[in-house]
Amino acid sequence: MSAETSRPSGATPSQARAIAELNERSREIFRQIVESYLGSGEPVGSRNIARLLQTPLSPASVRNVMADLEHAGLVYAPHTSAGRLPTELGLRFFVDAMLEIGEVSREERERIEVQMRAAATGHNFESALAEASAMLSGLSRGAGVVVATKQDPRLKHIEFVRLDPARALVVLVSEDGSVENRLLDLPAGLPASALVEAGNFLNARIRGKTLAEAREETLAVRAMMEAELDALTARLVEAGVALPSDGGESRQLIVRGQANLLEDLKALEDLERIRLLFQDLETQTDVIDLLARAEAGEGVRIFIGSENKLFSLSGSSLVAAPFRDGAQKIVGVLGVIGPTRLNYSRIVPMVDYTAKVLSRILEGGR
Repeated sequence: MSAETSRPSGATPSQARAIAELNERSREIFRQIVESYLGSGEPVGSRNIARLLQTPLSPASVRNVMADLEHAGLVYAPHTSAGRLPTELGLRFFVDAMLEIGEVSREERERIEVQMRAAATGHNFESALAEASAMLSGLSRGAGVVVATKQDPRLKHIEFVRLDPARALVVLVSEDGSVENRLLDLPAGLPASALVEAGNFLNARIRGKTLAEAREETLAVRAMMEAELDALTARLVEAGVALPSDGGESRQLIVRGQANLLEDLKALEDLERIRLLFQDLETQTDVIDLLARAEAGEGVRIFIGSENKLFSLSGSSLVAAPFRDGAQKIVGVLGVIGPTRLNYSRIVPMVDYTAKVLSRILEGGR
């Protein structure tokens, strides 16, 4: 299995040449630096690397290779005389060229299937999304995120509440318990009784229907409506189910497990990074825009650090995959946000599998 990734960014032509010319020994030392960082978050020195190598190599020789890797822009020394850490360019190169994707265990696959299907019982789409976000958070120890097209829920009740002579509030109550309020301009001269009549007419016909289906229903019974109601009340009925929602198709963002990101902090710099990430997550529009970029391709997308403007300050990564409805239309994206030292080999297949399970549920349970 492979992950579809963003193109490496930030490499100068000389760095690109240096990366292309890396020999097997240099690649192995680079792999050890990255895997050590992903495991501990700490710089690794030449002596430790020399102990890890299958082929014997002196610490001095390892240091020479590290210098070449630093020249290529793949690693850096956070302090004088310290070991090395991968740069964002180095992480991108590792993910694109060297990452070995693991498998989701049978136990984890079963857990994902059972929890997702239980949450989706009764066609409760939002519960399934929230469960996907919480589950990814728990399995990855990062923050689970889901962004999805807001569904058109099935209606239970509609009511018109007059605010002033020229405006009313349309209150739409859905079967899932959600309530949506919309402002409606009233025709001049509309009597108070018309609001009650319009509500009664709709409530006799819309229960269990989506708003789109309710619109079709009013068109289908237009002749009956005009016979039963006066012209102004008929106009009110049509207007009550014709209002656009939030200017058209809207998106909802669900984030779970932010507290996981506070675990295993190594230094004050880590705490500042998480503080900035929390600020990023509160900027919902930017998070939704970033996740929407993952809809551009098939499979899993990986965004590392400053490759996207949203995480440029917090130094975080996002692993995300789209999911589809029964018509094979992409209706959302789910993923994991965390530090750049995410366990990519474990999280990539987990995100991919969860997206596929959610897609199957939305396609009708296959």
